[in-house]
Amino acid sequence: MAHTLLITGGAGFIGSHLAEDALAHGDRVVVLDNLSTGKRENIPAGATFYQRDISDPGLDELVADEKIDVVSHHAAQVNVRISIADPTADARTNILATLDLISACKKSGVRRLLFASSGGTVYGEQKVYPCDEEHSRHPTSPYGCAKLAVELYLDAFRVMGDLDPIVFRYANIYGPRQEPKGEAGIVAILAEKLLAGEQPRIFDDGAQTRDYVFVGDLVKAHRAALDRWTPGIYNIGTGIETSVNALYEMVSKQLASTIRPRHEPPVSAELRRNSLDAGRLERALGAAPKTRIAEGLALTLPYYERRAAASKAR
Repeated sequence: MAHTLLITGGAGFIGSHLAEDALAHGDRVVVLDNLSTGKRENIPAGATFYQRDISDPGLDELVADEKIDVVSHHAAQVNVRISIADPTADARTNILATLDLISACKKSGVRRLLFASSGGTVYGEQKVYPCDEEHSRHPTSPYGCAKLAVELYLDAFRVMGDLDPIVFRYANIYGPRQEPKGEAGIVAILAEKLLAGEQPRIFDDGAQTRDYVFVGDLVKAHRAALDRWTPGIYNIGTGIETSVNALYEMVSKQLASTIRPRHEPPVSAELRRNSLDAGRLERALGAAPKTRIAEGLALTLPYYERRAAASKAR
């Protein structure tokens, strides 16, 4: 069944991949993005585009006029360090603006809202590796607090009978079009630095681990959710930990770089380890991520090589 899908943040890294997939499956796609970090060229042909913020007046009318039946909410302030520097601004974007979106959904009777949460921050320092969705939640940054707050709001609206929400708790997503910003963008950061002949920074000793998920696997999970809407909270992870040092070695090897990184002091509120159990996702939707990181990097790094070559040709 085709949907009329609103993707907030649809000009960004993840949102644009979701928009492409939705169009390929016959959905009508409406992209809402203020282009503060997203790029117009990321928006696929065939999508209807509105350049505005989700907190702007007129959101209620947009949702109603476009006859939206599903919302995929990916517009956010995604940098943990920025949230630490200005938690009020982070909350304004990640909590209050999301409540504006929820209000618009309620007024138009849109029950299906998929929210991009963060499995890398809502759990805090894990007690179990990998952890499932029942793990205790103790965010260590304002960004994680905001994501968890929205999850709680969504559950409250579910209990009140207004929404049938799905929450995806993402591990570290990587792939083509990711911008080299923030902790989550480490693959893009390493690739761009090495291709420019510059020395990348690695904070702390580099032994800290993350669960890296190829964006193509996320797209498949998103499609499964649209096709078999099953409200609930789902981890999007591989369950495999990869250290920053190991990631660096894989990226530098694939790019044939001999540049060595420099290590700098640790960053406040940075987690030491993270990995997510996606068993619930597999049982409900048959869509647990399967791409190994070496394979995912092979699908990702040529994008940055082309981008570097184009930049040099200008």
